Amino acid sequence: MTERKPPGVDVESWVDRQIREAADRGDFENLPGWGKPLASLDAPYDEMWWIKQKMHREGFSALPPALALRKEAEDALETVRAARTERQVRAVLTEINEKIRAALRMPPPGPPLGITEFDVEDVLRTWRETRTS
Repeated sequence: MTERKPPGVDVESWVDRQIREAADRGDFENLPGWGKPLASLDAPYDEMWWIKQKMHREGFSALPPALALRKEAEDALETVRAARTERQVRAVLTEINEKIRAALRMPPPGPPLGITEFDVEDVLRTWRETRTS
């Protein structure tokens, strides 16, 4: 834990001393992202950037649950298109179908779900056709 600033010491000199001591200890070496450009350097300023980053790190979504599931279903179809085997296709579809089934049984709050389970055999047929052409 950081020590408290002693009374009578200028804040700037106290902070500078702490930074210098940390650098001497090597606390700033091998930090994640070292030598890489900042990802958001060219992005327009967003005053909520830190909240969005925290939510992303913690696995939360800014979307309502119904819309998040729709997005997840779209992402599952993209994953299916890139799958190499039928086993992978079936695994992806089984996982998303379980989530859709659960959401249909107990609809999440927010907008209507608006999706149904994927027909695994139909999606597989389409996947096979794209593979042979």
